[in-house]
Amino acid sequence: MKTKRILASVAAVGASVIVLSGCALPYQSQVIEGTSISVAWNDIASEFNSASASGNNVANSIPLYIANSGFNYYNATPELLLQEEFGTYEKTSDEPLTVKYTINDAVTWSDGVAVDGADMLLSWVAGFGFFKNADDSYLFLHAAPRDDLASTIPTVDGKTLEFSYDKAYVDWEINFGVGVSAHGTVMMAYPEITDPAEAKAKFIEAVMTGDEAWLAPVAVAWNTGYQKTDATAEETDPTTGSLKNLFLSNGPYRVEEVVTDDHVTLVANPLYTWGPSPKYERITIREIADPTAAVQAVDNGDVQAASGQPTADLLALVQGLQNGSYAGGDEAAYEHVDLTFNNGGPFDPATYDGDAAKALAVRQAFLLTIPRDQILETIIKPLNENAQLRNSLLTIPGSPNYEAIVAANGSDFYSGTDAERVEKAKGILADAGIKAPIDVKFWYPTGNVRRQQELELIQANSLQAGFNVIDTSEPNWEFTDPSVYEINPHDAVIFAWSSTSLAITGNDQQYGTGKPSNFQDYSNTTVDENLSALETELDPAKQVELQTAVEAALWGDAASLPIFQFPGLTWWDNGLAGVVNNPLSPNYFWNFWEWAPAAAAQ
Repeated sequence: MKTKRILASVAAVGASVIVLSGCALPYQSQVIEGTSISVAWNDIASEFNSASASGNNVANSIPLYIANSGFNYYNATPELLLQEEFGTYEKTSDEPLTVKYTINDAVTWSDGVAVDGADMLLSWVAGFGFFKNADDSYLFLHAAPRDDLASTIPTVDGKTLEFSYDKAYVDWEINFGVGVSAHGTVMMAYPEITDPAEAKAKFIEAVMTGDEAWLAPVAVAWNTGYQKTDATAEETDPTTGSLKNLFLSNGPYRVEEVVTDDHVTLVANPLYTWGPSPKYERITIREIADPTAAVQAVDNGDVQAASGQPTADLLALVQGLQNGSYAGGDEAAYEHVDLTFNNGGPFDPATYDGDAAKALAVRQAFLLTIPRDQILETIIKPLNENAQLRNSLLTIPGSPNYEAIVAANGSDFYSGTDAERVEKAKGILADAGIKAPIDVKFWYPTGNVRRQQELELIQANSLQAGFNVIDTSEPNWEFTDPSVYEINPHDAVIFAWSSTSLAITGNDQQYGTGKPSNFQDYSNTTVDENLSALETELDPAKQVELQTAVEAALWGDAASLPIFQFPGLTWWDNGLAGVVNNPLSPNYFWNFWEWAPAAAAQ
């Protein structure tokens, strides 16, 4: 079960940028031959392109993070660190904002082919939504295409790519990087092309000449070709060519094996010489959906580290580990409920013959009945006695601007006790002429114990106001995949947005009109305009004004309700050294190269 979607931004304290290495010593492998480690996550990768609309989730991103390098990453502080052994980037102009990226000569894919400008160009055309179909849909189905940011094809020269933004963009430094390989993607699309150099050259030529007919199969491969749940890197698929193209990596590890709903095994990449050396020869990520089972797995020695959504009972189990340690703390993720605006359900104006005011009343009433206080007190506070309700959709509690935004965003409409809010909901429904029962199809990921507990509390409380909350849970997050459902069939969904950076921008991807991660079909021109303005606003005070305006619209439309900041819990066997949790995704995997057998680390 996928527990979190990836959100590329969270408003927080701005991070300093630290150069990881400028004059690095010659690379020396520290891989200990014959060593292996198994670690657990609550889901396993099913796609090896986490930038695609269907692949954008934490479970997919974890093995890719381990297997690949990049221009920068966040440590546990969190601070942004530059990886100059991989490559460099520099702003070459302010007007227009122009950035030049250069990948170092030694950096290659795991098949020995150079990582270069062709790979960056593939990332660019997908990420900036450069090519579109006749119906104006994107050719490359990126999770967060930004065709409003850059519209001029980059200059590509060997291992260098340079491009200009159409407008100043405050988060340019964390907005671009290398994704899947260009030659591997092309060779999946065109199996008759067997020379990587030819594949790269043809791809660059097609982009530069706008040959969308030739690019269409490449886009299909990029969109869906990386969806593979049972394979080894040596297998051959007669329809797509060698699967080794699917598993190409440019970092410390390469994918060795994938077993559906069970595990992904990565093995040290013998060609890797750019960046910190890992210690373990093999890392296996095992799917253990039940966190209680994950605790038992660490206790039994089946896995050496795990993380899960904590409950009071789970914490007690972790504290009882005989030879284990644990760490807790808030993550840069928050639990929330989204309502669907276009599926003919109780929150859709079309249900009331286009009466938007009546649909708004029903949305407000339902969100009022969500027992946030009870959820916090019974499920979260046993883990963190200082936990508080989150009352902002854009900023985290404790960040510099949180209190100012909350004071003016309209979240106080949902203040009061759970009982008081139920009475308020009844009054709103009565005034709108809405009679009970009101059916609400409610989704959560099947098997998620904490969310099942939340649903049960929501069902009991909302029933008092006339809402009949129907469990429509399923494990595969199908509502996020437009190839499965063009329209979200659920009326309400509960999940967490998990942040990978400290970006100011990025919220347009879930709240902007028509954006790929806007699964509720929410649309408000005030939100669109202010989120767009935020991208170029450098004045912190004006940033707060824009964020407050966005929030006021979101709360006023009763589109979404935040509940709490995610508490995190990671536990590990004492035979493993180097585990440090990170509030940002990928959480405890962030420093995998520092993991080592405890005896070797002493």
